[in-house]
Amino acid sequence: MNKVLAPHLGTKEDWLNYLETAHPITIDLGLERIKIVAARLEVLDFDCPVITVAGTNGKGSCVALTQAVLAAAGYRVGTYTSPHLLDYNERIQIAGEPVSDSALCEAFNCIDKARAAVSLTYFEFGTLAALLLFKQAQLDAIILEVGLGGRLDAVNCVDADISVISMVDLDHMEWLGDTRELIAKEKAGIMRPNKPCVMGDFSLPAAVYEHAVLENVFLYNQGQQFDYKKQISSWSWQSQRQTLSDLPLPKIDLQNAATVLQVIELLSKQLSIRLEAIEEGLKQVFIPGRFQVVEQGCLQFILDVAHNPAGGRCLAKRLAQEACAGKTHAVVGMLVDKDISNTLAPLTAQIDQFYLADLDVARGATAVQLNQHLMRLNTKAPARTFSSPVIAVQEACKVASKGDRVLIFGSFHTVGLVYPV
Repeated sequence: MNKVLAPHLGTKEDWLNYLETAHPITIDLGLERIKIVAARLEVLDFDCPVITVAGTNGKGSCVALTQAVLAAAGYRVGTYTSPHLLDYNERIQIAGEPVSDSALCEAFNCIDKARAAVSLTYFEFGTLAALLLFKQAQLDAIILEVGLGGRLDAVNCVDADISVISMVDLDHMEWLGDTRELIAKEKAGIMRPNKPCVMGDFSLPAAVYEHAVLENVFLYNQGQQFDYKKQISSWSWQSQRQTLSDLPLPKIDLQNAATVLQVIELLSKQLSIRLEAIEEGLKQVFIPGRFQVVEQGCLQFILDVAHNPAGGRCLAKRLAQEACAGKTHAVVGMLVDKDISNTLAPLTAQIDQFYLADLDVARGATAVQLNQHLMRLNTKAPARTFSSPVIAVQEACKVASKGDRVLIFGSFHTVGLVYPV
């Protein structure tokens, strides 16, 4: 695609609409294109620590808590995440604030001029915009979330000082492979020689260990080099160097929080991070749409973007821990190419009524398709179908009684359509 962009592409919406079709393939993994343009823009090297986060689930939690702790310690941090929940600008944040539309458009313009005849995907454009804006922002640390996989993902054009793999499970199998080991091998590609990698998964894939040995990576594995223990109203964390006790319980899964504390310990070699900043970060961390509890009237709403089997298991665990006196009404909307059956399976025991919704987006599954998967699971909970998540939520609210909860999950699109309820 050698086309020069028309001058009227002045608004963010113009740019995003263009970028959705600018490259002939929506997902086109590989680093060759982005490295060429990144080198022209001089955004491959940074004067501050770069943390790259991969993983099937938990990436967003790891990014958010790392940012929260560093911010509490007084540091200026840039974060790049995906996908967004409500607005594209959420993806690129500086000091905890999304970048402005004008900054985005200026970055897109610079990238377009620099790319010349190089065709870039939507995600590559966004990644370069983040790197360009971070380069201009005088940051103390940069946290990059992998979009898909790791080895060939656009963010991997930058060498990480610390790599993080939150966990490894089956997802995106059409691109990453159909076994956990194949997927782990792709995620291990974010490691760098003679640099640390923090592995948040208790079950260390052989592919990660082998890659670490091959590249002389300093591997820190959950359950081995660091671990945690939950108490009634607090938790403790220990590493090879220290033990932290009576920590405040965060609004994210403790397995991810424990992973981040190992990252913080490693960062402490370059940045001054006191225990007070860790405690404050744990108190303050918040991610919209990740087991987000909203009390409204006599009902409790839980918003969660769980969209794969690992996410379904984690959500089921959280629901079991947060016991409900009444019934649980679940509004579900998912993408058709996800492992729908294995995502829903661990949740069936926690749900009393399903409200299945059509998802009117690219790759969106219909309510009928969701129901077919549910029927194969032989769940006892009744299910109804709706034309959209919004209508499904409205009906769930009509049916629910005082003390019940309404769970909304299955996709960023599903939660985004009803957010904040």
